[in-house]
Amino acid sequence: MSHLFTLAMKNLSRYRKRTIITASAIAFGLALFIFMDSWLQGASRDSEINLINYETSSAKIMHPEYLEERDSLPLKYLIEEPQALFAELDAAGIPAAGRIGFQAELFVRQDPYPQDGSLYVKATAIDTERDGDVYKLQETLESGRFLTADDEGVMLGAWLAEDLGAEVGYPLTLKTRTRYGAYETMELEVVGILNVPNPVINRVGVFVPLTTADYYLDMDGALTEVALRLPMEGNIEEQTAELREVIGSLDKGLSLHSWKALAPDYVAMDAMKTQGSSKILFLVFLIAAVGITNTMLMAVYERTRELGMMRAMGMTARQIKWTFLFEAAGIGLIGSAIGVLVGCLINWPMVQWGIDYSFVVREFDVGYRITGIFRSLWSVQTIVRAFFAGIVMAMIVALIPIRRALKMNITACLRSE
Repeated sequence: MSHLFTLAMKNLSRYRKRTIITASAIAFGLALFIFMDSWLQGASRDSEINLINYETSSAKIMHPEYLEERDSLPLKYLIEEPQALFAELDAAGIPAAGRIGFQAELFVRQDPYPQDGSLYVKATAIDTERDGDVYKLQETLESGRFLTADDEGVMLGAWLAEDLGAEVGYPLTLKTRTRYGAYETMELEVVGILNVPNPVINRVGVFVPLTTADYYLDMDGALTEVALRLPMEGNIEEQTAELREVIGSLDKGLSLHSWKALAPDYVAMDAMKTQGSSKILFLVFLIAAVGITNTMLMAVYERTRELGMMRAMGMTARQIKWTFLFEAAGIGLIGSAIGVLVGCLINWPMVQWGIDYSFVVREFDVGYRITGIFRSLWSVQTIVRAFFAGIVMAMIVALIPIRRALKMNITACLRSE
C-alpha cells in the first residue's frame, strides 16, 4: 500500500498546476465556510447573552395563559400575592425579580409647548431593589441615574430617546389602562437614558418603578412575571426541569418558561442559521465535486496508456483505485490545509475586533440581539469538520472517474495516443 501512496504523491507533483488550481477551489470554499459559520456562531452567542441579560432573563414564572398573549401585555393573567413564591426562590438560592409589562401611549412634553403626536410603547415596571440580581440594566446607564423605589420617573432606551428628542429631565406622560380597564395617566420625568447592547431595549425600552406602576395600575401587589437568573453555562432545559420539581408554587397555577420559549423569533432565526451553514457546506461540496471530477477525468484521459501498462503489469483494479483515491485525497488535503489556514487568518480580526454594523441594526431589525459590533467565535469543531470534509469529499467525488477508468479495456488503453 505504501508504494501506491508514493506513486499517487508523484502524480500530484507531475501535474502541479492542475493540483494547485483544484486545491485552491476547495480552499476557497472551506475558508468561506469557516468564516461564515464562526461569524454566525459569534452572533448567536452574543445574542443569547444580550437576550438573557436585558430582555428575557434565564427563565420566567408566569400565569399559564400569559405566555400566549404576552405580546399584547394583558393585565388579566397575573401572579397574585407573589411573596410566597419569592420566599421559595430565596430559600433555593435563585436570584429573582418581579416585573409588570403593560401597554401605554407615550407623550413627550417639552415645556412650555407640548409636542404633537404620541407613540404606543410596551412599558416595563421593574423592582428597583431586586432587578439588578437578574438583569444588567444598571451597567448600561448612559446618562442620568437609575430608578429608585419612590421615583415618579422613567428610563428610556437610547434610540427611543433620540427618536423622541427626549433628554434627562424631560417630562413625559404615559396613558394606560389599569388591570380593571379604567384609563390612567402617569406624569413622569425622564431620569435616565440606557444604551443597551440589546437593540430591542434600545429601540423600545421604557422602564418605570414597580411601586409606581402598582399604584397607577391598581395591581395590589400582583405581577405579570417573575424573572430568574440561572447559571449561563448550564443546559437551560435541564435547569428549568429541575426547578419545576423544586418550586412548589408551580403546582399552584403557575408555569415556568425558559428564555428559548420567551424568544421564539430568535430561536427560529438561529435554526435557520444552522440550515444556512449546512447549505454553505453543500456549496463547498459542489465546488469540490466540479474541481476534483475535472482533475481526475483529465488525469485518466492523459494517462490512459499508463493505466493500461499498470494493468498489463499485474496491478489489480483495487490497487489502481487506491492510487487514484490517494491522489484525490492529496488534493483534498492540500486544499483543506490552505482553506483552514486562510479561514483562520480572515476570521482572526473578526474574533479580535469584529465589524461595526450599527448603521444597519439602528434602522432595521436583523433578528440578532446585538446593537453594533458583531464578533466571530472560534469553533474548533467547525475547523476540524471543515478540514476532514474537504479530504473526504475529494475522495468520494473521485470515485466517479476512477470507476469509469477501470472499465476500460487493457488493449484499448495501450493503443491510446
